[in-house]
Amino acid sequence: MPTTVTPGEMGAPDMAGAFVADSLPDARAQIAGLIFAVLLIDDAGRIAEVNHAAESLLGTSASRIVGASLAERIGPLDKRVEARLRETDEALVARDLVISTGNTEARVNMTVSPLGSFPGWRVVTLSEIGYEDPAHKQGGDAMLGAPAVLAHEIKNPLAAIRGAGQLIARKLPDADKKLARMITDEVDRIARLIDRMQQLGSTRTGPVEPCNPHEAIRAAIATLRAAEGERGAVEIREEFDPSLPPVLANRDALEQVLINLVSNARDAALGGEGPAEITVQTRFVSGLAFSAVRHGRAVPLPIEITVTDNGPGISPELRDHVFEPFVSSKVSGQGLGLSLVRKLVRDMNGNISHDRDQRSGLTHFRLHLPQARREG
Repeated sequence: MPTTVTPGEMGAPDMAGAFVADSLPDARAQIAGLIFAVLLIDDAGRIAEVNHAAESLLGTSASRIVGASLAERIGPLDKRVEARLRETDEALVARDLVISTGNTEARVNMTVSPLGSFPGWRVVTLSEIGYEDPAHKQGGDAMLGAPAVLAHEIKNPLAAIRGAGQLIARKLPDADKKLARMITDEVDRIARLIDRMQQLGSTRTGPVEPCNPHEAIRAAIATLRAAEGERGAVEIREEFDPSLPPVLANRDALEQVLINLVSNARDAALGGEGPAEITVQTRFVSGLAFSAVRHGRAVPLPIEITVTDNGPGISPELRDHVFEPFVSSKVSGQGLGLSLVRKLVRDMNGNISHDRDQRSGLTHFRLHLPQARREG
């Protein structure tokens, strides 16, 4: 006979309406499925256990996190927060807190909840603020959906304007045809911009399959070279791991992502003071250093592709917003390139991030993707 629990307890209803405890996921499974980071802190202030989202946020595996103090892993913290953390029997809510996550920083909301039955023990949650915040993501998707609908309505009159421009060009003398061509060229430019807006607002995703990441990288570089001619003559150094396994991705989308990242790196490097340098590196990140949470489950992301440039870097006021639409550091930029990159990467269950190494003067854009399963 299955064990039943009272309606006041958590449970899953059976066919008769009773709650069957045997069918419940255990606590470990429930915590593993959470999309925000959860850390269990023991009475000595050490991290005793973490979930997959915590591994992803802190950029390393559980084996490297467990046993360390909380301040050691995410500090230094705001002095007021550090003081409250020393009070092990007090709850804490801290919003917009800057923490250290390896070599980079993240802005998070933190909660600390004491476990009354276990004096000194606490549960800490960290939810990242910004483009990876699920609530923010929903708002971003809604924001992108409206321009996509508007874009569809704009394209119809644009087609009429283009047709009228072509008709006028036939009747104008040769000296004035240049003005008519300007109309059609500008209409085409606006239409291309609208196409990119529609891509951002699309909810359709392409199929993923095993593919060679190095082939996608070299195809993207070749496309960039062909499109930009002499202007694209910047040396791009390849640092590939020859033993890298196939990645699970949409080949066309991955190539588009890499074209955008390498093109941005080239523009940034050419804007620096010294010789322009770009490096594309691949490696296998062991120990589940990065994972994405999709549909309530952790997806390991061990394939890392890094595009590095020695340009001046992104201005500090834009660094937290580079993946948002209509944000650009370029004078003539529309701010849609990196937004599209983020969408395409998310569609492939991957993750995209960036950081600036001030000491070496390098900017890194890091792409993490799932590994294709081995057959047999």
